[in-house]
Amino acid sequence: MPKQPTITQAMIKAYDDYTHLTLDRRGFMNKLKVLTGSAAAAAAIAPMLAASSARAAMVAEDDARLEVSDITFDGATGEMRGQLSVPVSATGPLPAVLVIHENRGLNEHIRDVARRLALEGFATLAVDFLSPLDGTPDDEDKARDMIRTLDGGETIANAMAARTFLAGHEKTNGKVGAIGFCWGGGLVNNLAVADPDLGAGVAYYGRQASAADVPMIKAPLMLHYAGLDDRINAGIADYRAALESTGKPFELHMYEGVNHAFNNDTSAARYDKAAADLAWSRTVAFLRENLG
Repeated sequence: MPKQPTITQAMIKAYDDYTHLTLDRRGFMNKLKVLTGSAAAAAAIAPMLAASSARAAMVAEDDARLEVSDITFDGATGEMRGQLSVPVSATGPLPAVLVIHENRGLNEHIRDVARRLALEGFATLAVDFLSPLDGTPDDEDKARDMIRTLDGGETIANAMAARTFLAGHEKTNGKVGAIGFCWGGGLVNNLAVADPDLGAGVAYYGRQASAADVPMIKAPLMLHYAGLDDRINAGIADYRAALESTGKPFELHMYEGVNHAFNNDTSAARYDKAAADLAWSRTVAFLRENLG
């Protein structure tokens, strides 16, 4: 049996630079070739660092416990798209949650996460924030490039429109929270600043809102961070200080020894089941407490 390639933190950092900073695909593969010692080893390890759309969903789209549909709604800049998931066993109005994707757009993984959360007793709307650009493409590199072109103010306005839509939906109790991952975690923080009617926000390894804007936050926050995520963690101290000094309700959890995107089970190199399970249990309890 071939030996499993060894993935180092330097390789994971190179992938993070490629997917979040300025390193392009060719530069990433060249750096990976140097780190692994050969082009063949680099080619073997690259898919392990990336998220794989081929990995099976935890909750199938046709799961009989859910009513799942692709919908459109009015955004601030035009028509927006998303996946609405509602547990069929619901006997009354449900607390609701916006599920905000990473910088890859609304892919199958995030759709799956939204269905998982619906099975916990929430009406969920996984929004495609690339809707203004004709939606999320299959090519993840293209999706990341498209994300970078979005206007920040317009994106926040579309998130507020999604919250308003979900609050008024017949299946919900009017209380809407938001959960986001990576790019989506940053959007949750900024949405909390902009939208006084947000019921709760959960940000997984997301860029922090400006400390100067923290006084505008009304929603309680739960912030999940990865111990090895130096890029995002650099902003924690100022954000925490601003939240504490203004008396904002928040929980901050640091998961030591794990990487950025530790919740993403489609990424073999970065997923950490123990951290993901603990963060998920905390998230569900937090959303139930604040939206129920």
